[in-house]
Amino acid sequence: MPIISIPCPESVLISLKETPEQFTKEANRLLAVKLYEMGKLSSGRAAELAGMSRVSFLQSLERYDAPIFDLSKEELERDYQNA
Repeated sequence: MPIISIPCPESVLISLKETPEQFTKEANRLLAVKLYEMGKLSSGRAAELAGMSRVSFLQSLERYDAPIFDLSKEELERDYQNA
């Protein structure tokens, strides 16, 4: 697996009260959530990037205020009417 390095000032880690390992884990999760939210990764691939199961990843989306499904209000209403 390739490793991508992202510089992070020590002051950021101090402000967040996180170790480099904790920061790396959270950064991977945030990246996975955002790429999923943008439609660039499937939930399975995003979960893989986040280092968790697909079900755990989908359950974690609420923590990041990210939708599980990206449907407009009209699409939701149409689905509801067709149910």
